[in-house]
Amino acid sequence: MEYDFDLLVIGAGSGGVRAARMSASHGAKVAIIEEFRVGGTCVIRGCVPKKLFVYASHVGEDVEDAAGFGWTIAPPSFNWDTLRDNKDVEIDRLNSIYIRNLEASGVEIITGRGVLVSQYEVKVGDKTYTAKNILVAVGATPFIPDIPGKEFCITSNEAFDLPTLPKKITVVGGGYIAVEFAGIFNGLGVETQLIYRGEQILRGFDADIRSHLDVSMREKGISILTETDIVQVEQLGDGYKIHLQDGTSHETGLVMYATGRVPYTQSLGLDVVGVQTGGKGEISVDAYSRTNIDNIYAVGDVTDRAALTPIAIREGAAFAETVFNNNPQAVDHSIIPTAVFSQPEIGTVGLSEEHAREHHDVDVYKATFRPMKNTLSGNPEKMLMKLIVDRASDRVLGLHIMGPGSGEMIQAFGIAVTMGATKAQFDATVAVHPTAAEEMVTFKTPV
Repeated sequence: MEYDFDLLVIGAGSGGVRAARMSASHGAKVAIIEEFRVGGTCVIRGCVPKKLFVYASHVGEDVEDAAGFGWTIAPPSFNWDTLRDNKDVEIDRLNSIYIRNLEASGVEIITGRGVLVSQYEVKVGDKTYTAKNILVAVGATPFIPDIPGKEFCITSNEAFDLPTLPKKITVVGGGYIAVEFAGIFNGLGVETQLIYRGEQILRGFDADIRSHLDVSMREKGISILTETDIVQVEQLGDGYKIHLQDGTSHETGLVMYATGRVPYTQSLGLDVVGVQTGGKGEISVDAYSRTNIDNIYAVGDVTDRAALTPIAIREGAAFAETVFNNNPQAVDHSIIPTAVFSQPEIGTVGLSEEHAREHHDVDVYKATFRPMKNTLSGNPEKMLMKLIVDRASDRVLGLHIMGPGSGEMIQAFGIAVTMGATKAQFDATVAVHPTAAEEMVTFKTPV
């Protein structure tokens, strides 16, 4: 059979774009299908605009801190329209770069929603394309639980483009997206409430990190309600009334749900072709990202393995090497350095103390202190640093940081933990003074 393409990629996010470009570099004839904008969740409505908003939300606090260093600054004022519109300019720039890079790689871009109609065919609009290999990289999408009034609520998708900033907002959820947006809105002057049905925010993270963030967010003025959930959202004038499980109600200007994301596989035609999926609609794949149909693969959030942009990129690259360069590669998901751009920021790699104790005898090193900048500024916010070490082998099993620059620090510390560094090797590393990071190489006594 003669095909239109060697590879058809459905979804032009981080994983799909990397797979398409690398496959083309290995000589494959490639097309990529995208129904919205090239760049995917991360670039268009995720990591990139979120980080820009985090920067913006810090400025007010930075101005307050300046007084302790002798600066007199007029009371600041914030303009939402300026931030939103400047963000759009940057996203447009990145979108054009992604398009330019694909075209330079010889990848054809097809606009529309790609739907599988057979093992080798994808339909876009009224046109059908054939391919020897198909890669599904459509990502995931936020969801709102089916409650009365769900039509009044927004998700992170809409949060970046609000026509006006509300005076008060309720963020529902306790994961990293929820705590990040709570910090953003609070920093921009919005009265912020966080509601989470669990007993503590950031489930799955180290317990000390979770409790430290909870305290820090409350100190910044964010109201946190745990072990409850919204059962109804009612429109009330220009705002809304939320009704909770315990029978209480609260008034708010806007409700944003950040209660997780689900693979974007609805109406994709997976059932028509017989591609196996899981309970959330995630595509089941093997270590080489192959589905149960031997020429159909999937990478990124749609597989629900590790929903992080760098992982999607790794999986896309490994796919290209495996299928088009005769160099089978599987991605190791066991050690993933991660940053959460909450306020304060978090960097983490390896095991939490709780998970480490399940299989190891461990020594735990921990320090809580005010970073140097805060001594003059008067800012009460504290840093947390934690090292978890296997007592038998001396290997560092987990490393957790909360405070300014944690995301930058964890990239470097992630190299050491991935290499299997020991506590002795941390100790043998000369400290850089005065920095917060030096704490990690000067721990003496386990707690």
